[in-house]
Amino acid sequence: MAQKENQLDRERFCCSICLDLLKDPVTTVCGHSFCRSCINNHWDKGEERGSYSCPQCRQTFTPRPVLEKSTMLADLVEELKKTGLQAAPADHCYAGPEDMACDVCTGRKLKALKSCLVCLASYCEKHLQPHLQSAPLKKHKLVEPSEKLQENICSRHDEVMKIFCRTDQQCICYLCSMDEHKDHDTVSAAAEWSERQRELGLRRQTIQQRVQDTEKDVKLLQQEEEAINGSADKAVEDSEKIFTELIRLLEKRSSDVKQQIRSQQETEVSRVRELQERLEQEITELKRKDQELKQLSDTEDHNQFLHNYPSLSPLSGSTHSSTIRIRPLRIFEDVIAAVSKVRGRLQDILSETEKDILQIVSQVDVLLRQPEPQTRADFLRYSQEITLDPNTANNRLLLSEGNRKVTYMSKQRSYSDHPDRFTGYCQVLSRESLTGRCYWEVEVGVGVGGRVCVAVTYKNISRAGISHECRFGYNDKSWSLHCDGNSYNFLYNSIQTPVSGPVSSRVGVYLDHSAGVLSFYRVSDTMTLLHRVQTTFTQPLYAGVRVYCSGSTAEFCKLK
Repeated sequence: MAQKENQLDRERFCCSICLDLLKDPVTTVCGHSFCRSCINNHWDKGEERGSYSCPQCRQTFTPRPVLEKSTMLADLVEELKKTGLQAAPADHCYAGPEDMACDVCTGRKLKALKSCLVCLASYCEKHLQPHLQSAPLKKHKLVEPSEKLQENICSRHDEVMKIFCRTDQQCICYLCSMDEHKDHDTVSAAAEWSERQRELGLRRQTIQQRVQDTEKDVKLLQQEEEAINGSADKAVEDSEKIFTELIRLLEKRSSDVKQQIRSQQETEVSRVRELQERLEQEITELKRKDQELKQLSDTEDHNQFLHNYPSLSPLSGSTHSSTIRIRPLRIFEDVIAAVSKVRGRLQDILSETEKDILQIVSQVDVLLRQPEPQTRADFLRYSQEITLDPNTANNRLLLSEGNRKVTYMSKQRSYSDHPDRFTGYCQVLSRESLTGRCYWEVEVGVGVGGRVCVAVTYKNISRAGISHECRFGYNDKSWSLHCDGNSYNFLYNSIQTPVSGPVSSRVGVYLDHSAGVLSFYRVSDTMTLLHRVQTTFTQPLYAGVRVYCSGSTAEFCKLK
């Protein structure tokens, strides 16, 4: 029974969508069977059209049919799997739309396992056997299935291209080597392939080594990131504790002052009330005396009056209001003044320490400072494309070459007014702000009696007028290298530093903003350092040039 089932056409039990044995088979209304997931995916794509069709007979259904499992077919497929049909050899695997098909198969083609570069054909496992068994065919070069075999045929001579022309860097056939490629440096394509494979192997070794080195650096950076986060978290936590302690100290001091004020308030109020009570008693006594005197005064009997008059008690000492010092309404204003003084001192301390703390935080530099490049190739790794900003160009400057070149013109240009424009000096700035590590080169063309200044500057350099605040190198916002064709001079904040060394038409500028390094180089066969600045840059920088006299030019070079 199993032998008969193995002889069945496998195609009858394959899904026409995935071309594999049916999985969870279902049958449509039209009687065709598919994998449940395959037909559902197919119909999901037809949701927008509102109709559903059978992939095999194209019959359409509306609404979407409910699929029922084909139990009998599922059982039969399971039996076929047990008999070994599922493990059928590879030549029973049919080629799908994305597969390379066997060139020998007729009818429904099987998947190709290999392509032959000599036969220029692709073979399934069955038709590949001669290449694996026949001695002559074993010498043929077999590769993974390829759709580009025909590209190995010479379009002119219809011959296999087995030769490589090193002169023209292309594959050719043997007829080409005797015709238009005659006397060219030619080798076999296999030999060139071997050579290029060797080169690729070396390059791969280099890349793999760099990958390993870079992975180590990445791991170190990950560890550094963890250290940064841990240190920062601890700094925040400790800072919060310290500031919390300060807040508690202030709260305690506030509570102490409050308590002292209330205590003194009670003392003073008690004294005032005590005095008030004495005065009220004195008033009562005086009123009683006054009543007694009034009664005596009303006595009309002379003898009785004179008899009682000596018995009048003398008046006690009086606490007259004129002896009481009435204080101003804000009795504790001196206390307020003292607390305000403390607040002022604290504000001054916090303001001063804030600057110190922020400066310390900003100076945290985890990464070790990278060494300055040595060769021009090293510098070019940091090449920065520079274009000039027309809104900053002086009216005597002509911009060209995509705003990379500036030329001094004897006649003024009719540029529109702009607040960024240099009005007094023939200067111009770049569009790009410069941070991090940057490198650029300027081709200098010095006219007769002329001079060119290559500079970097902060954006807030002054623009209007002819004061030193606008002039490259004559203030604390710009650094400049001046070239007159025979010598160099470096200027910063009006301080001039002569630079020795041969003059070149090309100046290289290297900037490491975070490290505070600015270097000028003479560019020729080698890189010659002209001047280096070590400082602290507080703002992004901009590249700039100044040209003197007619005919002088400066062009920012394309380095990529």
